Amino acid sequence: MKTTATWHSERMQREATLVRWGTYGKPVLIFPTAGGDAEEIERWHLVGALQPLIDAQKIKVYSCDSVSGKAMLAQEGTPAHRMWLQDMFHQYVRHEVVPAIRMDCKSDDIGVIAAGSSIGAFHAAAMVCRFPNVFTHALAASGTFKLERFFGTQDVTDDYIVSSPLRFLPGLGPGPHLDMLRTRFILIASGEGRAEDIGESWALANALGAKGIPNRVDSWGPDWHHDWPTWRAMFPKYIGEWA
Repeated sequence: MKTTATWHSERMQREATLVRWGTYGKPVLIFPTAGGDAEEIERWHLVGALQPLIDAQKIKVYSCDSVSGKAMLAQEGTPAHRMWLQDMFHQYVRHEVVPAIRMDCKSDDIGVIAAGSSIGAFHAAAMVCRFPNVFTHALAASGTFKLERFFGTQDVTDDYIVSSPLRFLPGLGPGPHLDMLRTRFILIASGEGRAEDIGESWALANALGAKGIPNRVDSWGPDWHHDWPTWRAMFPKYIGEWA
């Protein structure tokens, strides 16, 4: 069962879409790749790869438009504007998408699994790091975690710093946020084939590990490329374990 909802987000100052597949189970929010929309994962048959878990009512899959990714690829506005929009995209997910998911699941406090590949992996990891009171696990597949090159500048704003785990984790001090984050788990999976850079995965793992945040890097080796066949194999494996 597939449902679609679109609304205007005052935070992002534009419309965005949320799509759901399934009727019951653990909610899994999958972020598209850089400029993808909410239905990208269906077109590239990732939903099909997860269908046995959906049919078994172990998971409900959600996906939203990659609003900040689209703006980044289109070079919308200034770099500072795009960094602002990236933070607002995360706030939209936390304060608009998550309540919609919880209402759909008829639970005010159900935890959500975050997942994504490429730049979607960046968002999945960031969701757990920023909002560990909501997101319990992240699957960050073939992740791109250093986004400065896409903004064309190393002169980053506070909006970028708070949205990037590699930027804000080093300064995260002791307290309730870190305590809760240490009860969460981030799985960082990567191939080492065409267009893959497992070094980015290790950079995130090192930042997490330095703060005592549970994580693991899984290398799938040189036969697995930065492409949908890799992700269609990864997602059912890991999400199935958590579901």
